[in-house]
Amino acid sequence: MDFDQLVTFMEVAKLGSFSRAGQKVFRSQSAVSAQIRQLEQEYGDRLLDRSGKDVSLTPAGRVLFAYAERMLQMRDESLLAVADQGSTPRGTIAIGANEATCLYVLPDVFAKYVAVYPGVQISIYRNFSYKIIEKLENGTLDVGIVTLPVKSSSLKTHPIFRDQLMLMVNPQNPLAKHDLVPVSEIAKQPLLLPKTGFSRRVMDKLFRPYAASLQVRMELPSVGMIKSFVAAGLGVSIISASFAKDQVLAGRVKLIPIKGQELWRELGIAYRRDRTLTRATTTFITTLRQLPAASK
Repeated sequence: MDFDQLVTFMEVAKLGSFSRAGQKVFRSQSAVSAQIRQLEQEYGDRLLDRSGKDVSLTPAGRVLFAYAERMLQMRDESLLAVADQGSTPRGTIAIGANEATCLYVLPDVFAKYVAVYPGVQISIYRNFSYKIIEKLENGTLDVGIVTLPVKSSSLKTHPIFRDQLMLMVNPQNPLAKHDLVPVSEIAKQPLLLPKTGFSRRVMDKLFRPYAASLQVRMELPSVGMIKSFVAAGLGVSIISASFAKDQVLAGRVKLIPIKGQELWRELGIAYRRDRTLTRATTTFITTLRQLPAASK
């Protein structure tokens, strides 16, 4: 028995198919079948039931599956532990962040980190902050970059970046002539709203008094789409200033402070309080905490 056989066995069990498991582990269906036969010969029992439409675990297979999970976890932990003994950080860091943070805040951080620590591999999990917090709490992720505040007693957080939310308009929009724009004037414009997330919650609260007359032109799933559609003159939106920096420099959009409102999005780094951090994770946290903030 080797770890490759266990990985293949677990994929067949999870996917219920030899062919799909083969695609996942980059092996032919015959190679997958051969690995399973070898395992069954070693354990002296059938591990998978192939009689139905889908492949399923036998009672013996369910027992092995539980042990296989633990063995693979211990293998990963041992690799990290050995890697952590060297003078230079190695291994893999599992990092969670939302799409906009990955696109507009973290690339420079990642570039700086891998230049100094080329032996560390970074694995990115992209999702909303609440999903990242769930993954941190159950130990799937090492580090998360999330919107603060975080309500979790098991996590430790440090603020790393503070970004102002501003009105974003096409340069030809009449509002582009103003240095400040009140919410009442923004509410008269066709609005492009993000479907979910922190900015959407801020905008829902901001425009609640104008709900009866609000013109919501589109709800869009990504920051990139919102920026492109504002640049095309389809409406206005509210965005974290750093997310629109590229479009502002290109002259495609203009950012304007909102009169009478102090709207900020604060990012923080989060990780488990009770978890012993590897050297790779510790050095990454240090690099993140040195991040030049838009306004700390």
